[in-house]
Amino acid sequence: MAVYSINDIEKLCGIKAHTIRIWEKRYNIITPRRTETNIRYYLDEDLQKILNISLLNRNNYKISKIAKMNDSEMKRLVSELSEVTIKTEDKLDSLMFAMLELDEYKFNKILEHNISSKGFEATMNDVVYPLMEKLSMMWIAGSIKSVHENFVANVIRRKTIVAIDNKTKESHPNAKRFLIYLPEGESHELSLLFLHFLLKDLGLNVINLGSDIPLIDVLEGQKIFKANYIFTLFNDSFSQSPLQPYLNELSRHLPNSKILISGYQTAIQNLELPENVSLLRSISDVKTFAENANNKVFAK
Repeated sequence: MAVYSINDIEKLCGIKAHTIRIWEKRYNIITPRRTETNIRYYLDEDLQKILNISLLNRNNYKISKIAKMNDSEMKRLVSELSEVTIKTEDKLDSLMFAMLELDEYKFNKILEHNISSKGFEATMNDVVYPLMEKLSMMWIAGSIKSVHENFVANVIRRKTIVAIDNKTKESHPNAKRFLIYLPEGESHELSLLFLHFLLKDLGLNVINLGSDIPLIDVLEGQKIFKANYIFTLFNDSFSQSPLQPYLNELSRHLPNSKILISGYQTAIQNLELPENVSLLRSISDVKTFAENANNKVFAK
């Protein structure tokens, strides 16, 4: 059973702690539990109710009116609003509801509506990544289980693969070539797939070797594909061992390739980057780098 402080609720629901206290005192709409030292705390059902209240309030339902609703009426109205909501924060809340209930139909419908209206890249940046950040906070609080995380990851993975496959236009023969992969022990496949989409969207030549790839396969892939740039990231991998030896080995075997790296471990480990290795802080930085590299080719 997850337990939330009022600050946790503020971060997850986007409602100021001061506002929550007013709702409690003036409208008696939420009744928090209290510790022996009189500190507020909330449970899963409180989180879900506050998310419901927040969504209704943002859609012009007054708190005084919401306070008179029973739980069934509140859930019915939220369900109707979740069908096609407009604001980004409403989509996030609606996706969280669908995730908690493992409602794939609703989760898909919300994503598809956003993709059709804003495009896949904007959906990832404005909806999916903020959702994943919220899920990270919920994971830390213990309010979601691995089944929820796997549910979300699987749906988004399928959407991303479809978006990649829809990029059927052949790349220009002079376009830069990118080989992307995840090393052994790395599990952040969604980031790699999104990068694959972004590079394809730019008209670049991309080969994605996938996740958990041993170094020997990277070398064999580069021997065949002859990429201008090789990209990988390190979040989970090398958390228990130094990354430097791996980078040195990669650089030594591929002296004529430009190697691009990113991820949490590259930020926290004290690395000495070989001459042909560059550090990029985020996927958006990799996209900007790719745009600039490709523009130079066609500017000539």
